[in-house]
Amino acid sequence: MSQPAGSARNPFGSLPPEVAVLTAVAFSVALGFGIVAPAIPLFAKDFGVSNFAAGAVISVFALVRFASAPVAGRLVNRLGERLVLASGIGIVGVSSLLAGLSSSYVQLLVLRGVGGFGSAMFTVSSFALLLRVVAPHERGRATGVYQTGFLLGGIAGPAFGGPLTAWSLRAPFVVYAGTLLVAGAVATVFLARTALTEHERAAGTADHLPTSLGTALRSSAYRAAVVNNFAVGWAIFGVRASLVPLFVVEGLRLGSSWTGAGLVLSAVVQALVLVPAGRLVDTLGRRPFLRAGAAFALAAGVTMALAGNAPLFLVGMALYGTGSALLGVSTAAVVGDVIGGRGGAPVAGFQMASDAGAFIGPLVAGVLADAASFEVAFLATAAVSGLAFVTTLAMPETRVVEGNPAGP
Repeated sequence: MSQPAGSARNPFGSLPPEVAVLTAVAFSVALGFGIVAPAIPLFAKDFGVSNFAAGAVISVFALVRFASAPVAGRLVNRLGERLVLASGIGIVGVSSLLAGLSSSYVQLLVLRGVGGFGSAMFTVSSFALLLRVVAPHERGRATGVYQTGFLLGGIAGPAFGGPLTAWSLRAPFVVYAGTLLVAGAVATVFLARTALTEHERAAGTADHLPTSLGTALRSSAYRAAVVNNFAVGWAIFGVRASLVPLFVVEGLRLGSSWTGAGLVLSAVVQALVLVPAGRLVDTLGRRPFLRAGAAFALAAGVTMALAGNAPLFLVGMALYGTGSALLGVSTAAVVGDVIGGRGGAPVAGFQMASDAGAFIGPLVAGVLADAASFEVAFLATAAVSGLAFVTTLAMPETRVVEGNPAGP
């Protein structure tokens, strides 16, 4: 299907308006989280607890988010994406505001756990809604635009969060609640009248019933997407964030400013690649770019293991950014193809894989770095990406071509 004139310049092009709304919501949520993130451990320490206890406040959010994803998937099937999305944002917003008013460590811990449940509701429902409103030939591009909103919000948030935290440890929680209020209002107002049935008719998916997790798991393409999302969580969201700062200072003997340079470079490369990658995934197929993304992630891990200087370190970070972008759009498009745009449980399972990787990766890499070396830790991360790449070799192409439907 041809793109309208000017769509190469406009990332939304002919995409449904709901994609722009969901992208704006994603930006607001990520912006707020980036603002509050620097304050969370410091605020916890203000109650006189240990470093372990302060870290637990961060971990409980991730743990509850992971554990409650299946519940969020069932709620999407029963209540619909829009209600679960708005409710999830509301839960995170209210719990964050109350967390900023906490008078004890236990209150802060419990409220962050409640926020993790709301985050699972938002993440699963927003992604499920995105897949539902776009046509099969738009899934890659829509995912690229949507993830760019998250990425830009995540980049901008810490820039405001650092100075705000220096002024007050409670203020970031209030601002975070405010950004979520904006996101919830945007979602409620602009998505309330979304004609889902009309979108499904236009996309040719009106007859699709929600796909169960068991049905999705019987697809080798879905399994490949899940395994690669686990590897993304391990390498990109886990090891890149946790091990790289230590590697720069202790392994490369460079100043901490190089950590920031590497992370910014990785994020910029990812942002530049996301939307073009989404277009290519829609026009040329999911499988080649899923394989390419896994190969870039593998190469990034090996490069980091061999890095003995700043230039090679920056090359490794750029490779991580490229691999993350390619995997982000291709795996999401595969999931959408397999479930026909409908199915809260498979979306939840896909999201859980990334969360599990982000939780397990830093722990394993940290143990290996302590017991052996940073090189071994990065090689182990590369091995996980290598195993994920292997799963792509047996998967079929899932992109539907007009007049020649390809199934998983």
